[in-house]
Formats: sequence, C-alpha cells, structure tokens
Amino acid sequence: MSDDQLSESGIENTPGQGRTPEAERIEPSAPEEFGLVQVWWGDGKGKTTATLGMGLRAAGHGYRVHMLQFMKGGASSVEAVRGEYNAIAALPGLSYENLGHYGWHGMADGSDEADHEVEAQAGLERAHELLESATEADLDAPIDLGAPPEDGMHMLILDEVLYAVDRGLLSEDDVHELIDAKPDELELVLSGSHVEPTYLEERADLITNVRKVKHPIDDGQRARRGTEF
Repeated sequence: MSDDQLSESGIENTPGQGRTPEAERIEPSAPEEFGLVQVWWGDGKGKTTATLGMGLRAAGHGYRVHMLQFMKGGASSVEAVRGEYNAIAALPGLSYENLGHYGWHGMADGSDEADHEVEAQAGLERAHELLESATEADLDAPIDLGAPPEDGMHMLILDEVLYAVDRGLLSEDDVHELIDAKPDELELVLSGSHVEPTYLEERADLITNVRKVKHPIDDGQRARRGTEF
C-alpha cells in the first residue's frame, strides 16, 4: 500500500502507518523528550517489572539506561541470580547494580537490620554519584552503550528507593534532594512502596499505582522462576 493509499484509508495516524514494524540494529542515540520524574508504587506485583520494561524500551532506541536497586530481597524461594540480571547483561545500553542484600528490612527473615541501614545510605550516596555523572555528561548526545554509568545515562531507575523510605532507612527529604539533583534531560524513575508517596505529588510528573486485585501468594504460591525472579 502506498503512502497516498494509507492516507486515503484513514490510518495515516496508526503507528507505522499500518506496516508491521521490524527490529533494527541498536545504535547509540539520544532521546529528544526525556527529563520527567516517574513514580511507581502500590501493593501489586509489577513495579520493578514495569520499570525494567521501560528501560528495555529505551535501550532498544539506543539510549543509555542504568538501574540502581536499593534493596531487593525476598523469600527463601528466590534465588540469588535473577533472570533480569542475565538478560540485562546480554543487552547493550542497559546496566544495573544492587547495593542491598537479600532479605527485607523489618521482615524477620534472618537478615541483619543494621546492614540494611548501612546499605540504604550507601545506595543514597551512589545515587547522588550517578546523578552527578549524568549532570556532567552531554545528555543531548549519544552515550556509548558499553560505557560505565560514570559516563552518564539518559534514564536512571532507582528501584525500591521508595520502600527504603517506608522502612525509615531513608527520609522523604532524601528523595526530594535526589530529584533536585537531577539534570533537566535525565528521565528519573523511582519505584517501590506499598504506601502512597504523597510527598512526591508536587515533584513527580507521572505517578502510577500498581494495585493488587488478586495474587497467588495469598493461596500459598511461592515465587516462581521466570515470573518473580
């Protein structure tokens, strides 16, 4: 179908103009409209999954994406090596680091509470380092997809940072300061928390509540390889 025929058919505004999209080679590129603050919270499964999916999409356009996890624990059924880490390692432009140890603060799971506090503060310091790196980088230009995050990134995902606030490991002001330190062109994504982060209502551009309607854990289903880890 020609472009004229597509226009006459009334589907000229359809993504791809009705054509099936094809995968292209990923080359370093720079986003034109990044710079918002996103918040993903709620008692439902899928907050980290959603932010990783968005990171995957951005990386597919050749943008540099980095994820810093403040805490990522779980029950004994969760293995130390997670599927997303293996996938990230195989994908250009997307990287991660985890400064929290396995186990959840305040959950009596055998992990050391003092360690959680130390690691949350280390995560906060690291987040500021990453924001400084992004500030020093030219975010209007492509960034080498294999470069370390110290060279900057177009999207920074701070996974579970809001949960750290819930547990009293970080303060609301700590998160405000992270947002204030964000360069204008950086897309900053904050996730975690079962409690509504009302302190971010005036600071965030997007707030999504991932709400639980039904979860198999309520019937005793343990975490499953490939869905929870």
